[in-house]
Amino acid sequence: MSRPRTGAILLAGGRSARMGGIDKTTAALAGLPVAAYSLRAFAACTAIDDIVLVAGPENRDALARLGEEHGGGKVRAVPLGGARRRDSVAAGLAALPDADLVAVHDTARPLVTEAMVRDGIALAAAHGAAIVAGPVTDTIKQIAPCDGRTDGPARIERTIDRASLRAAQTPQTFRLDLLRRAHAADPTSDASDDAALVEALPAPVFLYAAEAPNPKITRPEDLPIVAALLRDGAMSAAPG
Repeated sequence: MSRPRTGAILLAGGRSARMGGIDKTTAALAGLPVAAYSLRAFAACTAIDDIVLVAGPENRDALARLGEEHGGGKVRAVPLGGARRRDSVAAGLAALPDADLVAVHDTARPLVTEAMVRDGIALAAAHGAAIVAGPVTDTIKQIAPCDGRTDGPARIERTIDRASLRAAQTPQTFRLDLLRRAHAADPTSDASDDAALVEALPAPVFLYAAEAPNPKITRPEDLPIVAALLRDGAMSAAPG
């Protein structure tokens, strides 16, 4: 049996609203632009056939150059994203060559590895939908506004058992027809990830654990933290 043809949608068109004017996808990180790390990981995975790199109007030219330099010849298109995350994924789906599976990844998570990509593809091929997720380490409180006010202090309603919780990350990998059906089912939904759209169909989504940290860059102070993780990973991988 031949392996499934798999495409990747790499999202790099966000507004970087909390980055203080820095475009987080092209910001320098340990000598490379942030988006280059995701491009390299997906290009290195032999199970990935095609890559679509979704950009914004301000960084499209820069990302197109990064795709040529770091995409291993797999970048097929650099479409413009939309106002919502799901609009950017839809733009990627429209530009993606025909495939059996599609992996969606936020390039603001530059510590993605080839193994994370490959494990998601294997699980999605078996079950239809798979996302990488990590444990929740904080104590989680469900809250309610005091006296019905939304501008006042919040009141804790209950503490949620974190043993049953996982923090969703990317890559998120799906049968292509399933993801397209999920996007078409409710065009008004502002779901923060693609798994939520698939869950709403409803259809099952399976989790797998990352073998390494996979944080998302959202603020300028995240850049040195991720750079340190990159250095630690390189040191642990170096021969003794």
